[in-house]
Amino acid sequence: MNMRKRNEKITDKIRGSLVGGAAGDALGYPVEFWSYQRIIQKCGEPGLTQYFLDSRDLAAFSDDTQMTLFTAEGILKSCCAADGITEDAVTAGIYESYLDWYITQTSWDNLEYVGSMNSWLMEIPELYIRRAPGNTCMSALGSGRMGTLEKTLNNSKGCGGIMRAAPIGLYFAPGEEFDRRQIDRIGAKAAAITHGHPLGYIPAAVMVHIINAVIYGGPRPDSTLEDIVADAINTAEEIFAEESYDMAVLRGLVDRAADYAKNEHSDIENISVLGGGWVGEEALAIAVYCSLRYSDDLSAALIAAVNHSGDSDSTGAIAGNILGAWLGYRAIEDKWKRKLELHEELVEMADNLSGWKLRPEYQKSRRH
Repeated sequence: MNMRKRNEKITDKIRGSLVGGAAGDALGYPVEFWSYQRIIQKCGEPGLTQYFLDSRDLAAFSDDTQMTLFTAEGILKSCCAADGITEDAVTAGIYESYLDWYITQTSWDNLEYVGSMNSWLMEIPELYIRRAPGNTCMSALGSGRMGTLEKTLNNSKGCGGIMRAAPIGLYFAPGEEFDRRQIDRIGAKAAAITHGHPLGYIPAAVMVHIINAVIYGGPRPDSTLEDIVADAINTAEEIFAEESYDMAVLRGLVDRAADYAKNEHSDIENISVLGGGWVGEEALAIAVYCSLRYSDDLSAALIAAVNHSGDSDSTGAIAGNILGAWLGYRAIEDKWKRKLELHEELVEMADNLSGWKLRPEYQKSRRH
């Protein structure tokens, strides 16, 4: 069984990434389809700075965090029950877990499915609530086929591939099962399960690289977050050299995001130039911008990441994944933890990824 216990610092970062991502998702989810003007009208000039709470007095997260949790479960179920794991075996395990998620979205009113797939997550009723699941994810998973880099299902570059990828960067330490380039490729392969355009899956590889380097060490011992972002883009150019045009588009946006993080313009001005975040490259660029601009202040980064006219929950989630890993769980203000839906389950999943806990479900053989 491939399992190892991470130290407390790494565990804190893994917790920070999962909870930070869910917090950004929950903050942005209620305004996902709002214009910036409407946000200001409803929330005042600073914009949205605190959760909207539902009838349970909780901040609900979207399909972004649902799928992130299922990504984590797919990794754990494929890796903890086997030795000599391969990239394709991990991807297959993630795909199987996404099919579990698909059941929660299509059979959410029929709880006879709970637990039927040897899945802890499928025992959680809250995950059966539909939270505006992406059309591309739903159609791809309903097709009966798994998309791959070689045989894609569509030409979608929506951000649904990147917004769920964080656990891949959190779980795998370079030099254990895989080197960092292989870990990046798993990020791309997991996104390509549903999103077939290079700009639907390459941004996921870049995000995975950033998070993995934040957790396990960047190109140098003293690497800044900006150094790590640059290294992630450089590595992606090497891995995906055949996709030179799309890589040029992605590099241009991410480089611009890094430059804008240092200027004196307002966040809404800068983010408006980077795009709406509906597609993979824009979602990554906005998250990178917010993470670099507010690298020591997760709250400010989340607020910037959701206050625009685009895909607020996804940009908030990705920024929270990155900066939550950079700063750690202890650095997240209590106001983002206290009312967050399934907060304890998010922490438990993080502890499974770090090896501090391992649920029995993840020690059993993968189903085929």
